[in-house]
Amino acid sequence: MSREGGRTECGMNTKLHAICDRQGRPLNLFVTAGQVSDYIGARALLSSLPDVDWLLGDRGYDADWFREALEDKGIRACIPGRKQRKKTVKYDKRRYKRRNRIEIMFGKLKDWRRVPTRYDRCPKVFLSAVALAATSFIGYEA
Repeated sequence: MSREGGRTECGMNTKLHAICDRQGRPLNLFVTAGQVSDYIGARALLSSLPDVDWLLGDRGYDADWFREALEDKGIRACIPGRKQRKKTVKYDKRRYKRRNRIEIMFGKLKDWRRVPTRYDRCPKVFLSAVALAATSFIGYEA
């Protein structure tokens, strides 16, 4: 699970939250406004998580309620703690390095010029363009 986006020089941007399989192919996508917390995307994608053993996520998804929800589903979290967290959270650093496949997926999505420049004003149209770009991942092996 990961997200991409944020504040730009021109103003606010959108964040794209994604769930990927172990090959880095997107399974589910969700778009939020750039200024919205990552917890909104995490909550939206929580119900659509596949039946897996581990979830690799970036620091933006570090929340106690999210870790508990994953634990209730039988999923172990590999999410580093936020820097301002008072109690440090242990995570498997070797396993976390595999999250680069998600970053590679976002890089491949950004190869489609329409995605990083965000020509579409409507979030539904933008998400449709991202989904169309994601179809190029079919048959892709990392």
